[in-house]
Amino acid sequence: MDIAAYMTEVGQQARAAAALVARSTTATRNRALLATAEALDAARSELAAANAQDLTSGKESGLDAAMLDRLELTPERVDTMIEGLRQVASLPDPIGAITDMTYRPSGIQVGKMRVPLGVIGIIYESRPNVTVEAASLCLKSGNATILRGGSESIHSNQAIALCLARGLAEAGLPESAVQVIKTTDRAAVGELITMPEYVDVIVPRGGKGLIERISRDARVPVIKHLDGVCHVYIDSHADPEKALSVAVNSKTHRYGTCNTMETLLVDKEIAADMLVLLGPAFIEKGVELRGCEQTREILADINAATEADWEEEYLAPVLAIRVVDGLDGAIGHINRYSSQHTDSIITENYTRARRFITEVDSSSVMVNASTRFADGFEYGLGAEIGISTDKIHARGPVGLEGLTSQKYVVFGDGHVRA
Repeated sequence: MDIAAYMTEVGQQARAAAALVARSTTATRNRALLATAEALDAARSELAAANAQDLTSGKESGLDAAMLDRLELTPERVDTMIEGLRQVASLPDPIGAITDMTYRPSGIQVGKMRVPLGVIGIIYESRPNVTVEAASLCLKSGNATILRGGSESIHSNQAIALCLARGLAEAGLPESAVQVIKTTDRAAVGELITMPEYVDVIVPRGGKGLIERISRDARVPVIKHLDGVCHVYIDSHADPEKALSVAVNSKTHRYGTCNTMETLLVDKEIAADMLVLLGPAFIEKGVELRGCEQTREILADINAATEADWEEEYLAPVLAIRVVDGLDGAIGHINRYSSQHTDSIITENYTRARRFITEVDSSSVMVNASTRFADGFEYGLGAEIGISTDKIHARGPVGLEGLTSQKYVVFGDGHVRA
């Protein structure tokens, strides 16, 4: 296969389809989503067979248990994909909304209209359910999309692609509105991220290595985050029961997610009391603790933390703990080591909570809540295309609105500028 020629054809088809999707009605796009849900339900045996091929290949190639788990399409995960499509179809359509209309002294009216981005390229690894999530959000927000999944899930993704094509056809939309790349050749990624004439934005979802490569080599704007070095800070004014519950949930609810706590900070005023509660709770869950010198004076049997631990996204049952000098120490540590993803304070002091959310420079900042809530579904976005730690265009969980832009609209009645 001539990869360059193939990707150029994909890009041209996506650009043409984007114009049709952008001017389609909400009802048409919702019909495509609901018809895709029906197609997935009807194709369960085909999906299972395709996924079995990927799982067999994955085992033969030595994929680890965690990767195989993400790769597997269980009946429950198919149910979740179907329900996700229905939920996205029920969400309000952002396209065409006009806001901030004001009259200017000249007599013209000026406002902003929400519009699709155009063609969105999404590069992801392992989980085939991302194919449906990404396609549904892009379609609902009036965009065409080009999806490039991992080589380990090629058969599953192509089976899902057939269902998406059926849904689009049922609604009278071009099948090229959602294209799943058919080759596992990595050169396709290189082409996708260097086609600004066809692709408007790239969203990478995967490991740090993938995202670093995309950020370095792309000639197309990228919405991304590199790491999820998330913190929970337990303030001296914290409720101990809340602190224990939130900290344990933030770390142990799931280990391999970008919104899992990786570093726990504790005010020195309450460190002795809190750490004797927290240490055993984490150890009981099988979490390896690595502490600063002050932490190890209280929890003597844990490992010593190094400078590298404060910057580490473990994605594993490992937690770094540091005793800090009050709120200033916590904010200073977070703004030095955080990846600007998600950070939380546990406190009953309103003034301190306000300082924390004002001064911590992260895409999600929380008060008395687990970092695990940093998720598009939990934020009421229906789903998310990913998390952005960028400061331009979209920040935090990226849902429908994050996949759109705005343009100024002006209404006059023969007005001319004096």
